[in-house]
Amino acid sequence: MPTPPADTDGIVPVRRALLSVSDKTGLEGLASRLAAAGVALISTGGTARAMRDAGLAVTDVAEITGFPEMMDGRVKTLHPMVHGAILADRGNADHEAAMAAHGIAPIDLVVVNLYPFEETVRRGAGYAETVENIDIGGPAMIRAAAKNHAGVAVVVDVEDYEAVAAEIEDKGGLSLATRRRLAVIAYARTAAYDAAVATWMARTTGEETPRRRVFAGTLALPLRYGENPHQGAAFYRDAGERPGVGTAEQLQGKALSYNNINDTDAAFELLADLDATLGGDQALCVIIKHANPCGVATGPTLAEAYARAYDCDRTSAFGGIVALNRPIDAAAAEVITRIFTEVVIAPGADAAARKVLAGKRDLRVLLTGSLPKGADPRPHVRQVGGGFLVQDADSAGAVAESLRVVTSRAPSTAETRDLLFAWAVARHVKSNAIVYARDTATVGIGAGQMSRVDSTRIAARKAADMAEAVGLAAPPTEGSAVASDAFFPFADGLIAAAEAGATAIIQPGGSIRDAEVIEAANARNLAMVFTGRRHFRH
Repeated sequence: MPTPPADTDGIVPVRRALLSVSDKTGLEGLASRLAAAGVALISTGGTARAMRDAGLAVTDVAEITGFPEMMDGRVKTLHPMVHGAILADRGNADHEAAMAAHGIAPIDLVVVNLYPFEETVRRGAGYAETVENIDIGGPAMIRAAAKNHAGVAVVVDVEDYEAVAAEIEDKGGLSLATRRRLAVIAYARTAAYDAAVATWMARTTGEETPRRRVFAGTLALPLRYGENPHQGAAFYRDAGERPGVGTAEQLQGKALSYNNINDTDAAFELLADLDATLGGDQALCVIIKHANPCGVATGPTLAEAYARAYDCDRTSAFGGIVALNRPIDAAAAEVITRIFTEVVIAPGADAAARKVLAGKRDLRVLLTGSLPKGADPRPHVRQVGGGFLVQDADSAGAVAESLRVVTSRAPSTAETRDLLFAWAVARHVKSNAIVYARDTATVGIGAGQMSRVDSTRIAARKAADMAEAVGLAAPPTEGSAVASDAFFPFADGLIAAAEAGATAIIQPGGSIRDAEVIEAANARNLAMVFTGRRHFRH
Protein backbone atom coordinates (compact mmCIF):
# COMPACT_ATOMS: atom_id res chain seq x y z
CA MET A 1 0.00 0.00 0.00
CA PRO A 2 1.44 3.44 -0.90
CA THR A 3 2.36 5.50 2.13
CA PRO A 4 2.22 9.31 2.33
CA PRO A 5 5.41 11.22 2.94
CA ALA A 6 6.49 11.53 6.55
CA ASP A 7 4.93 14.44 8.41
CA THR A 8 7.69 16.89 9.25
CA ASP A 9 5.19 19.57 10.30
CA GLY A 10 5.12 21.00 6.76
CA ILE A 11 3.36 24.27 7.53
CA VAL A 12 1.93 25.83 4.36
CA PRO A 13 1.09 29.53 4.74
CA VAL A 14 -2.52 30.45 4.06
CA ARG A 15 -2.60 33.68 2.04
CA ARG A 16 -5.74 33.27 -0.07
CA ALA A 17 -8.91 31.42 0.87
CA LEU A 18 -11.99 30.61 -1.18
CA LEU A 19 -15.19 30.39 0.87
CA SER A 20 -18.45 29.20 -0.68
CA VAL A 21 -20.94 27.77 1.78
CA SER A 22 -24.61 26.89 1.73
CA ASP A 23 -24.79 26.65 5.53
CA LYS A 24 -23.67 30.06 6.82
CA THR A 25 -23.31 28.88 10.44
CA GLY A 26 -20.03 30.20 11.85
CA LEU A 27 -19.11 31.90 8.56
CA GLU A 28 -18.73 35.42 9.93
CA GLY A 29 -16.52 34.28 12.79
CA LEU A 30 -14.22 32.21 10.57
CA ALA A 31 -13.98 34.82 7.83
CA SER A 32 -13.25 37.58 10.34
CA ARG A 33 -10.43 35.60 11.93
CA LEU A 34 -8.95 34.74 8.52
CA ALA A 35 -9.07 38.40 7.45
CA ALA A 36 -7.46 39.48 10.72
CA ALA A 37 -4.67 36.96 10.03
CA GLY A 38 -4.03 38.64 6.68
CA VAL A 39 -5.78 36.08 4.49
CA ALA A 40 -7.37 37.43 1.29
CA LEU A 41 -10.98 36.26 0.93
CA ILE A 42 -12.53 35.04 -2.32
CA SER A 43 -16.17 34.05 -2.51
CA THR A 44 -19.37 33.58 -4.49
CA GLY A 45 -22.97 34.76 -4.38
CA GLY A 46 -24.65 34.64 -1.00
CA THR A 47 -21.45 33.80 0.85
CA ALA A 48 -19.77 36.94 -0.49
CA ARG A 49 -22.81 39.06 0.46
CA ALA A 50 -22.82 37.65 3.99
CA MET A 51 -19.15 38.49 4.47
CA ARG A 52 -19.57 42.01 3.04
CA ASP A 53 -22.52 42.55 5.36
CA ALA A 54 -20.08 41.72 8.17
CA GLY A 55 -17.78 44.48 6.93
CA LEU A 56 -15.18 42.22 5.31
CA ALA A 57 -13.35 42.82 2.02
CA VAL A 58 -14.16 40.06 -0.46
CA THR A 59 -13.15 39.38 -4.05
CA ASP A 60 -15.88 37.80 -6.18
CA VAL A 61 -14.95 34.67 -8.09
CA ALA A 62 -16.37 36.39 -11.17
CA GLU A 63 -13.59 39.00 -10.93
CA ILE A 64 -11.01 36.21 -11.01
CA THR A 65 -12.56 34.15 -13.81
CA GLY A 66 -13.75 37.04 -15.96
CA PHE A 67 -17.14 35.36 -16.23
CA PRO A 68 -20.27 36.21 -14.24
CA GLU A 69 -22.18 33.58 -12.33
CA MET A 70 -24.69 32.17 -14.80
CA MET A 71 -27.43 29.61 -15.34
CA ASP A 72 -29.01 30.26 -11.93
CA GLY A 73 -25.67 29.77 -10.22
CA ARG A 74 -25.00 26.39 -11.81
CA VAL A 75 -21.81 27.78 -13.34
CA LYS A 76 -19.51 29.96 -11.25
CA THR A 77 -16.43 28.11 -9.93
CA LEU A 78 -15.95 25.55 -12.73
CA HIS A 79 -13.12 27.48 -14.34
CA PRO A 80 -9.32 27.05 -14.78
CA MET A 81 -8.69 30.25 -12.83
CA VAL A 82 -10.26 28.55 -9.82
CA HIS A 83 -9.29 24.92 -10.31
CA GLY A 84 -5.81 25.78 -11.51
CA ALA A 85 -5.34 27.82 -8.34
CA ILE A 86 -6.39 24.83 -6.24
CA LEU A 87 -4.82 21.94 -8.15
CA ALA A 88 -1.42 23.37 -9.04
CA ASP A 89 1.37 21.31 -7.50
CA ARG A 90 3.41 23.75 -5.45
CA GLY A 91 7.09 23.28 -6.21
CA ASN A 92 6.45 21.74 -9.63
CA ALA A 93 8.24 24.02 -12.12
CA ASP A 94 5.88 23.21 -15.00
CA HIS A 95 2.80 23.91 -12.88
CA GLU A 96 4.24 27.15 -11.57
CA ALA A 97 5.16 28.23 -15.11
CA ALA A 98 1.59 27.53 -16.26
CA MET A 99 0.22 29.57 -13.38
CA ALA A 100 2.50 32.47 -14.22
CA ALA A 101 1.65 32.30 -17.95
CA HIS A 102 -2.09 32.44 -17.30
CA GLY A 103 -2.09 34.80 -14.34
CA ILE A 104 -3.34 32.18 -11.87
CA ALA A 105 -2.69 33.00 -8.22
CA PRO A 106 -2.71 30.02 -5.80
CA ILE A 107 -5.58 29.36 -3.41
CA ASP A 108 -4.32 27.87 -0.13
CA LEU A 109 -7.57 27.17 1.69
CA VAL A 110 -10.96 26.04 0.38
CA VAL A 111 -13.96 26.28 2.70
CA VAL A 112 -17.04 24.69 1.12
CA ASN A 113 -20.20 23.06 2.36
CA LEU A 114 -22.68 21.70 -0.09
CA TYR A 115 -26.21 22.43 -1.21
CA PRO A 116 -28.59 20.84 1.32
CA PHE A 117 -29.51 17.84 -0.82
CA GLU A 118 -30.16 15.45 2.07
CA GLU A 119 -32.40 17.98 3.83
CA THR A 120 -34.28 18.63 0.58
CA VAL A 121 -35.01 14.90 0.23
CA ARG A 122 -35.97 14.62 3.91
CA ARG A 123 -38.64 17.30 3.67
CA GLY A 124 -40.17 15.66 0.61
CA ALA A 125 -39.42 18.32 -2.00
CA GLY A 126 -40.48 17.74 -5.59
CA TYR A 127 -38.28 16.22 -8.26
CA ALA A 128 -37.18 19.49 -9.92
CA GLU A 129 -36.30 21.19 -6.63
CA THR A 130 -34.37 18.14 -5.47
CA VAL A 131 -32.33 18.04 -8.68
CA GLU A 132 -31.48 21.74 -8.27
CA ASN A 133 -30.02 20.89 -4.86
CA ILE A 134 -27.46 18.50 -6.34
CA ASP A 135 -24.22 20.44 -5.94
CA ILE A 136 -21.66 20.22 -8.76
CA GLY A 137 -19.08 22.95 -8.29
CA GLY A 138 -18.79 22.35 -4.55
CA PRO A 139 -17.79 18.67 -4.74
CA ALA A 140 -15.40 19.48 -7.59
CA MET A 141 -13.57 22.07 -5.49
CA ILE A 142 -13.57 19.85 -2.41
CA ARG A 143 -12.11 16.89 -4.28
CA ALA A 144 -9.53 19.07 -6.01
CA ALA A 145 -8.33 20.60 -2.74
CA ALA A 146 -8.33 17.23 -0.97
CA LYS A 147 -6.28 15.66 -3.76
CA ASN A 148 -3.77 18.51 -3.54
CA HIS A 149 -3.57 18.43 0.27
CA ALA A 150 0.21 18.59 -0.02
CA GLY A 151 -0.25 22.31 -0.58
CA VAL A 152 -3.92 23.12 -0.02
CA ALA A 153 -6.29 22.71 2.93
CA VAL A 154 -10.01 22.00 2.58
CA VAL A 155 -12.71 22.48 5.21
CA VAL A 156 -16.21 21.02 4.76
CA ASP A 157 -17.59 20.94 8.31
CA VAL A 158 -18.42 23.84 10.62
CA GLU A 159 -17.00 21.75 13.47
CA ASP A 160 -13.49 22.30 12.05
CA TYR A 161 -13.66 26.10 11.80
CA GLU A 162 -12.30 26.79 15.28
CA ALA A 163 -9.29 24.49 15.04
CA VAL A 164 -8.37 25.72 11.55
CA ALA A 165 -8.65 29.38 12.48
CA ALA A 166 -6.66 28.87 15.68
CA GLU A 167 -3.82 27.07 13.85
CA ILE A 168 -3.61 29.77 11.19
CA GLU A 169 -3.53 32.45 13.90
CA ASP A 170 -0.82 30.56 15.78
CA LYS A 171 1.38 29.35 12.91
CA GLY A 172 0.43 31.47 9.90
CA GLY A 173 -0.71 28.34 8.06
CA LEU A 174 -1.72 24.72 8.43
CA SER A 175 0.45 21.66 9.04
CA LEU A 176 0.61 18.65 6.78
CA ALA A 177 -1.06 16.56 9.49
CA THR A 178 -3.98 18.97 9.59
CA ARG A 179 -4.28 19.07 5.82
CA ARG A 180 -4.30 15.26 5.65
CA ARG A 181 -6.94 15.01 8.37
CA LEU A 182 -9.12 17.57 6.60
CA ALA A 183 -8.69 15.74 3.28
CA VAL A 184 -9.97 12.51 4.83
CA ILE A 185 -13.03 14.34 6.15
CA ALA A 186 -13.56 15.99 2.77
CA TYR A 187 -13.51 12.79 0.72
CA ALA A 188 -15.86 11.11 3.18
CA ARG A 189 -18.24 14.06 2.84
CA THR A 190 -18.35 13.96 -0.96
CA ALA A 191 -18.74 10.18 -0.85
CA ALA A 192 -21.68 10.48 1.55
CA TYR A 193 -23.20 13.21 -0.60
CA ASP A 194 -22.93 11.13 -3.76
CA ALA A 195 -24.36 8.16 -1.86
CA ALA A 196 -27.42 10.21 -0.93
CA VAL A 197 -27.88 11.35 -4.53
CA ALA A 198 -27.45 7.84 -5.93
CA THR A 199 -29.90 6.38 -3.41
CA TRP A 200 -32.51 9.01 -4.19
CA MET A 201 -32.09 8.60 -7.94
CA ALA A 202 -32.43 4.81 -7.70
CA ARG A 203 -35.57 5.16 -5.61
CA THR A 204 -37.22 7.72 -7.87
CA THR A 205 -36.53 5.64 -10.98
CA GLY A 206 -37.77 2.44 -9.33
CA GLU A 207 -34.38 0.72 -9.56
CA GLU A 208 -34.62 -2.11 -7.02
CA THR A 209 -31.17 -3.60 -7.54
CA PRO A 210 -28.86 -0.83 -8.79
CA ARG A 211 -25.47 -1.95 -10.04
CA ARG A 212 -23.79 -0.24 -7.11
CA ARG A 213 -25.17 0.45 -3.62
CA VAL A 214 -23.60 2.93 -1.27
CA PHE A 215 -24.40 3.74 2.36
CA ALA A 216 -23.03 6.56 4.44
CA GLY A 217 -23.24 7.98 7.93
CA THR A 218 -21.86 10.74 10.14
CA LEU A 219 -20.14 10.05 13.43
CA ALA A 220 -22.65 10.65 16.20
CA LEU A 221 -20.98 8.98 19.17
CA PRO A 222 -17.60 7.33 19.73
CA LEU A 223 -18.23 4.28 21.92
CA ARG A 224 -16.04 2.85 24.65
CA TYR A 225 -16.17 -0.53 22.91
CA GLY A 226 -18.40 -2.77 20.82
CA GLU A 227 -20.35 -5.86 21.84
CA ASN A 228 -17.28 -6.88 23.89
CA PRO A 229 -14.54 -4.80 25.54
CA HIS A 230 -11.88 -5.88 23.04
CA GLN A 231 -13.88 -4.52 20.07
CA GLY A 232 -13.64 -0.89 18.96
CA ALA A 233 -16.91 0.76 17.98
CA ALA A 234 -18.72 3.97 17.11
CA PHE A 235 -22.27 5.01 16.28
CA TYR A 236 -22.91 6.72 12.94
CA ARG A 237 -26.13 8.47 12.01
CA ASP A 238 -27.57 8.38 8.52
CA ALA A 239 -29.56 11.14 6.86
CA GLY A 240 -32.93 9.79 8.03
CA GLU A 241 -35.05 11.55 10.64
CA ARG A 242 -37.08 8.55 11.81
CA PRO A 243 -37.73 9.00 15.55
CA GLY A 244 -35.70 6.53 17.55
CA VAL A 245 -32.46 5.92 19.36
CA GLY A 246 -30.45 7.84 16.76
CA THR A 247 -32.52 11.04 17.03
CA ALA A 248 -33.50 10.92 20.70
CA GLU A 249 -32.52 13.42 23.39
CA GLN A 250 -30.71 11.71 26.27
CA LEU A 251 -32.24 13.17 29.41
CA GLN A 252 -29.91 11.51 31.92
CA GLY A 253 -27.61 8.58 32.59
CA LYS A 254 -24.24 7.37 31.39
CA ALA A 255 -23.20 7.40 27.75
CA LEU A 256 -24.90 4.77 25.64
CA SER A 257 -22.94 1.63 24.80
CA TYR A 258 -22.97 -0.39 21.58
CA ASN A 259 -25.31 -2.96 23.15
CA ASN A 260 -27.52 -0.22 24.62
CA ILE A 261 -28.02 1.31 21.17
CA ASN A 262 -28.64 -2.04 19.48
CA ASP A 263 -31.12 -3.23 22.11
CA THR A 264 -32.89 0.13 22.43
CA ASP A 265 -33.42 0.22 18.68
CA ALA A 266 -34.90 -3.28 18.81
CA ALA A 267 -37.25 -2.21 21.60
CA PHE A 268 -38.43 1.00 19.96
CA GLU A 269 -38.93 -0.55 16.53
CA LEU A 270 -41.06 -3.34 18.01
CA LEU A 271 -42.99 -0.71 19.96
CA ALA A 272 -43.68 1.35 16.82
CA ASP A 273 -44.70 -1.71 14.80
CA LEU A 274 -47.05 -3.01 17.47
CA ASP A 275 -48.50 0.42 18.25
CA ALA A 276 -49.47 0.74 14.57
CA THR A 277 -50.90 -2.80 14.57
CA LEU A 278 -53.09 -2.01 17.60
CA GLY A 279 -54.21 1.36 16.27
CA GLY A 280 -52.28 3.45 18.79
CA ASP A 281 -55.17 3.63 21.30
CA GLN A 282 -53.65 1.58 24.14
CA ALA A 283 -50.73 2.09 26.49
CA LEU A 284 -47.96 -0.27 25.41
CA CYS A 285 -44.73 -1.47 26.96
CA VAL A 286 -41.88 -3.48 25.43
CA ILE A 287 -39.02 -4.94 27.47
CA ILE A 288 -35.97 -6.14 25.53
CA LYS A 289 -32.96 -8.17 26.61
CA HIS A 290 -30.12 -8.99 24.20
CA ALA A 291 -32.18 -7.70 21.24
CA ASN A 292 -35.06 -10.12 21.97
CA PRO A 293 -38.35 -9.15 23.62
CA CYS A 294 -38.77 -10.73 27.06
CA GLY A 295 -42.09 -9.03 27.76
CA VAL A 296 -44.64 -7.06 25.73
CA ALA A 297 -48.05 -5.92 26.93
CA THR A 298 -50.85 -3.38 26.68
CA GLY A 299 -52.71 -1.84 29.58
CA PRO A 300 -55.04 0.98 30.52
CA THR A 301 -52.00 2.88 31.82
CA LEU A 302 -48.27 2.71 31.19
CA ALA A 303 -47.69 1.44 34.71
CA GLU A 304 -50.10 -1.47 34.17
CA ALA A 305 -48.68 -2.20 30.71
CA TYR A 306 -45.18 -2.34 32.24
CA ALA A 307 -46.35 -4.61 35.08
CA ARG A 308 -47.93 -7.05 32.62
CA ALA A 309 -44.86 -7.05 30.37
CA TYR A 310 -42.61 -7.55 33.41
CA ASP A 311 -44.66 -10.57 34.50
CA CYS A 312 -43.85 -12.40 31.27
CA ASP A 313 -40.22 -12.92 32.33
CA ARG A 314 -39.16 -11.10 35.48
CA THR A 315 -35.72 -12.70 35.47
CA SER A 316 -34.77 -11.50 31.99
CA ALA A 317 -36.27 -8.04 32.55
CA PHE A 318 -33.49 -7.24 35.04
CA GLY A 319 -30.95 -5.05 33.24
CA GLY A 320 -33.20 -4.76 30.19
CA ILE A 321 -34.44 -1.99 27.92
CA VAL A 322 -37.94 -0.52 28.38
CA ALA A 323 -39.81 1.18 25.54
CA LEU A 324 -43.13 3.01 26.04
CA ASN A 325 -45.52 4.45 23.49
CA ARG A 326 -46.69 7.41 25.58
CA PRO A 327 -44.92 10.13 27.59
CA ILE A 328 -43.75 8.66 30.89
CA ASP A 329 -45.81 9.64 33.93
CA ALA A 330 -44.88 9.36 37.61
CA ALA A 331 -46.71 6.06 38.14
CA ALA A 332 -44.85 4.40 35.25
CA ALA A 333 -41.53 5.85 36.42
CA GLU A 334 -42.14 4.45 39.92
CA VAL A 335 -42.66 0.86 38.76
CA ILE A 336 -39.87 0.92 36.17
CA THR A 337 -37.29 2.13 38.69
CA ARG A 338 -37.99 -0.67 41.17
CA ILE A 339 -35.49 -2.88 39.37
CA PHE A 340 -32.25 -2.18 37.54
CA THR A 341 -32.97 -1.07 33.99
CA GLU A 342 -30.36 0.01 31.45
CA VAL A 343 -32.44 2.32 29.22
CA VAL A 344 -35.95 3.73 29.06
CA ILE A 345 -37.07 5.19 25.73
CA ALA A 346 -40.38 7.00 25.21
CA PRO A 347 -41.83 9.96 23.29
CA GLY A 348 -41.57 12.17 26.38
CA ALA A 349 -41.74 12.42 30.17
CA ASP A 350 -43.71 14.78 32.39
CA ALA A 351 -42.14 16.79 35.21
CA ALA A 352 -43.21 14.35 37.93
CA ALA A 353 -41.77 11.38 36.02
CA ARG A 354 -38.48 13.21 35.44
CA LYS A 355 -38.15 13.77 39.17
CA VAL A 356 -38.63 10.06 39.87
CA LEU A 357 -36.28 8.97 37.10
CA ALA A 358 -33.60 11.40 38.30
CA GLY A 359 -33.32 9.31 41.46
CA LYS A 360 -31.70 6.58 39.33
CA ARG A 361 -28.65 8.41 38.03
CA ASP A 362 -27.31 5.42 36.10
CA LEU A 363 -30.59 4.94 34.24
CA ARG A 364 -30.35 6.22 30.67
CA VAL A 365 -33.54 8.01 29.64
CA LEU A 366 -34.11 8.75 25.95
CA LEU A 367 -36.94 10.98 24.71
CA THR A 368 -37.84 10.84 21.02
CA GLY A 369 -40.59 13.46 20.77
CA SER A 370 -42.83 11.12 18.78
CA LEU A 371 -43.28 7.56 17.59
CA PRO A 372 -42.30 6.31 14.13
CA LYS A 373 -45.20 5.53 11.85
CA GLY A 374 -45.20 1.73 11.90
CA ALA A 375 -42.32 -0.58 11.02
CA ASP A 376 -39.11 0.87 9.60
CA PRO A 377 -39.48 0.81 5.78
CA ARG A 378 -35.79 1.30 4.98
CA PRO A 379 -33.68 -1.52 3.51
CA HIS A 380 -31.75 -3.72 5.91
CA VAL A 381 -28.03 -4.20 5.31
CA ARG A 382 -25.72 -6.92 6.65
CA GLN A 383 -22.05 -7.43 5.89
CA VAL A 384 -20.75 -10.85 4.88
CA GLY A 385 -17.34 -11.99 3.72
CA GLY A 386 -16.64 -10.29 0.41
CA GLY A 387 -19.68 -8.03 0.37
CA PHE A 388 -22.98 -7.19 1.98
CA LEU A 389 -26.59 -8.28 1.74
CA VAL A 390 -29.39 -5.78 1.17
CA GLN A 391 -33.05 -6.62 1.60
CA ASP A 392 -36.38 -4.83 1.87
CA ALA A 393 -37.59 -4.25 5.41
CA ASP A 394 -39.90 -6.90 6.85
CA SER A 395 -42.66 -4.37 7.34
CA ALA A 396 -45.71 -6.34 6.20
CA GLY A 397 -47.97 -7.32 9.09
CA ALA A 398 -51.24 -9.22 9.13
CA VAL A 399 -54.83 -8.15 9.67
CA ALA A 400 -57.83 -10.25 10.66
CA GLU A 401 -59.27 -10.15 7.15
CA SER A 402 -56.11 -11.69 5.66
CA LEU A 403 -56.07 -14.75 7.93
CA ARG A 404 -57.05 -18.12 6.44
CA VAL A 405 -58.77 -20.44 8.88
CA VAL A 406 -57.58 -24.00 8.22
CA THR A 407 -59.12 -25.87 11.18
CA SER A 408 -62.66 -26.97 11.94
CA ARG A 409 -62.90 -24.32 14.64
CA ALA A 410 -62.36 -20.66 13.80
CA PRO A 411 -60.72 -18.44 16.42
CA SER A 412 -62.96 -16.31 18.60
CA THR A 413 -62.75 -12.51 18.53
CA ALA A 414 -60.55 -12.54 21.64
CA GLU A 415 -58.32 -15.27 20.20
CA THR A 416 -57.96 -13.37 16.91
CA ARG A 417 -56.90 -10.25 18.79
CA ASP A 418 -54.23 -12.22 20.67
CA LEU A 419 -53.11 -14.05 17.54
CA LEU A 420 -52.44 -10.78 15.75
CA PHE A 421 -50.70 -9.39 18.82
CA ALA A 422 -48.46 -12.45 19.12
CA TRP A 423 -47.78 -12.39 15.37
CA ALA A 424 -46.58 -8.77 15.50
CA VAL A 425 -44.25 -9.59 18.41
CA ALA A 426 -42.93 -12.75 16.73
CA ARG A 427 -41.65 -10.68 13.79
CA HIS A 428 -39.18 -9.09 16.22
CA VAL A 429 -37.97 -12.29 17.91
CA LYS A 430 -34.89 -14.11 16.67
CA SER A 431 -35.76 -17.27 14.74
CA ASN A 432 -36.89 -19.85 15.45
CA ALA A 433 -39.50 -17.72 17.25
CA ILE A 434 -42.51 -18.80 19.30
CA VAL A 435 -44.68 -16.30 21.17
CA TYR A 436 -47.53 -17.14 23.58
CA ALA A 437 -49.93 -14.25 24.26
CA ARG A 438 -53.06 -13.81 26.32
CA ASP A 439 -55.17 -10.67 26.71
CA THR A 440 -52.66 -8.70 24.57
CA ALA A 441 -49.71 -9.53 26.74
CA THR A 442 -46.92 -11.99 26.07
CA VAL A 443 -46.83 -14.84 28.57
CA GLY A 444 -44.02 -16.91 27.07
CA ILE A 445 -41.36 -16.27 24.42
CA GLY A 446 -38.99 -18.80 22.87
CA ALA A 447 -36.20 -17.27 20.79
CA GLY A 448 -33.26 -18.25 18.65
CA GLN A 449 -33.43 -22.03 18.89
CA MET A 450 -32.29 -24.33 16.11
CA SER A 451 -35.45 -26.43 16.56
CA ARG A 452 -38.94 -24.94 16.49
CA VAL A 453 -40.25 -27.49 18.97
CA ASP A 454 -37.47 -26.45 21.37
CA SER A 455 -38.57 -22.80 21.09
CA THR A 456 -42.15 -23.90 21.80
CA ARG A 457 -41.15 -25.86 24.89
CA ILE A 458 -38.72 -23.24 26.20
CA ALA A 459 -41.39 -20.54 25.99
CA ALA A 460 -43.86 -22.77 27.83
CA ARG A 461 -41.30 -23.73 30.47
CA LYS A 462 -40.39 -20.10 31.15
CA ALA A 463 -44.09 -19.30 31.53
CA ALA A 464 -44.52 -22.18 33.98
CA ASP A 465 -41.48 -21.02 35.95
CA MET A 466 -42.94 -17.54 36.23
CA ALA A 467 -46.28 -18.93 37.35
CA GLU A 468 -44.57 -20.89 40.11
CA ALA A 469 -42.46 -17.90 41.16
CA VAL A 470 -45.47 -15.60 41.60
CA GLY A 471 -47.82 -18.28 42.96
CA LEU A 472 -50.25 -18.62 40.07
CA ALA A 473 -52.57 -21.63 40.20
CA ALA A 474 -52.06 -22.36 36.49
CA PRO A 475 -49.46 -21.39 33.87
CA PRO A 476 -50.40 -18.21 32.00
CA THR A 477 -50.18 -20.16 28.75
CA GLU A 478 -53.56 -21.73 29.60
CA GLY A 479 -55.98 -20.23 27.09
CA SER A 480 -53.23 -18.44 25.16
CA ALA A 481 -52.70 -17.80 21.47
CA VAL A 482 -49.40 -18.86 19.89
CA ALA A 483 -47.50 -17.33 16.99
CA SER A 484 -44.80 -19.16 15.05
CA ASP A 485 -42.65 -17.06 12.72
CA ALA A 486 -42.41 -19.94 10.20
CA PHE A 487 -44.42 -23.07 9.52
CA PHE A 488 -44.38 -26.08 11.82
CA PRO A 489 -42.40 -28.70 9.85
CA PHE A 490 -43.94 -31.41 12.05
CA ALA A 491 -46.90 -31.58 14.37
CA ASP A 492 -44.65 -31.85 17.44
CA GLY A 493 -44.33 -28.11 17.98
CA LEU A 494 -48.07 -27.58 17.75
CA ILE A 495 -48.68 -30.49 20.12
CA ALA A 496 -46.23 -28.96 22.62
CA ALA A 497 -48.13 -25.67 22.45
CA ALA A 498 -51.42 -27.45 23.01
CA GLU A 499 -49.97 -29.29 26.00
CA ALA A 500 -49.01 -25.90 27.44
CA GLY A 501 -52.64 -24.85 27.25
CA ALA A 502 -52.74 -22.87 23.99
CA THR A 503 -56.10 -22.74 22.23
CA ALA A 504 -55.20 -20.92 18.98
CA ILE A 505 -52.26 -20.90 16.59
CA ILE A 506 -51.07 -18.45 13.95
CA GLN A 507 -48.39 -19.50 11.48
CA PRO A 508 -47.50 -18.99 7.80
CA GLY A 509 -48.36 -22.49 6.59
CA GLY A 510 -46.67 -23.96 3.55
CA SER A 511 -45.10 -27.11 4.96
CA ILE A 512 -45.37 -30.37 3.03
CA ARG A 513 -46.85 -31.70 6.31
CA ASP A 514 -49.51 -28.99 6.71
CA ALA A 515 -52.24 -31.62 6.56
CA GLU A 516 -50.63 -33.53 9.44
CA VAL A 517 -50.34 -30.33 11.50
CA ILE A 518 -53.95 -29.33 10.77
CA GLU A 519 -55.15 -32.81 11.76
CA ALA A 520 -53.28 -32.52 15.08
CA ALA A 521 -54.87 -29.11 15.69
CA ASN A 522 -58.38 -30.43 14.98
CA ALA A 523 -57.81 -33.39 17.26
CA ARG A 524 -57.14 -30.94 20.12
CA ASN A 525 -59.91 -28.47 19.19
CA LEU A 526 -57.38 -25.77 18.38
CA ALA A 527 -58.21 -22.89 16.09
CA MET A 528 -55.43 -22.33 13.57
CA VAL A 529 -54.96 -19.67 10.92
CA PHE A 530 -52.39 -19.34 8.13
CA THR A 531 -50.95 -15.99 7.11
CA GLY A 532 -49.11 -17.14 3.98
CA ARG A 533 -46.15 -15.01 5.04
CA ARG A 534 -43.00 -16.05 6.91
CA HIS A 535 -41.09 -13.77 9.28
CA PHE A 536 -37.60 -15.17 9.81
CA ARG A 537 -35.28 -12.86 11.75
CA HIS A 538 -31.63 -13.91 11.91
